[in-house]
Amino acid sequence: METKDEKYLILEQYRIYSDAKEKFIDRNFSTNRFYLVLNIAILITTYILSTLTPQYHAVIVLCVIGLAASLMWYMSVDSYQTLIKVKYAKVLEYLETKLPEQPYHKEFVDYKEMIKNKKLIVFGDFQKILTLTIALVYIVAGTYSITNMIRFQLF
Repeated sequence: METKDEKYLILEQYRIYSDAKEKFIDRNFSTNRFYLVLNIAILITTYILSTLTPQYHAVIVLCVIGLAASLMWYMSVDSYQTLIKVKYAKVLEYLETKLPEQPYHKEFVDYKEMIKNKKLIVFGDFQKILTLTIALVYIVAGTYSITNMIRFQLF
């Protein structure tokens, strides 16, 4: 049987890990905001260059940079999702087995049920779709610019 001090230590570990998880999620949102603003700036610049002047070389360079930013964003979303699931959720669920109540476990069970019943869209999946959509825009814009360069022989 655990002593009162051992239970207190477990509760403190649980609190610390729970706070760390929330800070990690906040950092994830900050990272997503950075990549979203970066991609919007690149897309706007690409659009302006492609409509105002026939700067195909610059558009292609911006498309490559934007594609790289989108792929890094996708990897970031995937990494954060994995770390949250493995590093934090598993540890918190383990610590909850030593506590009288298990709020994260209950939340996870409810979360899975909502996904199963299609009452919830997973934000991480939406983020991944957004990054792939933006990457596709860069691919289309870059391909269009290359096609125009070949057509008008501007190499």
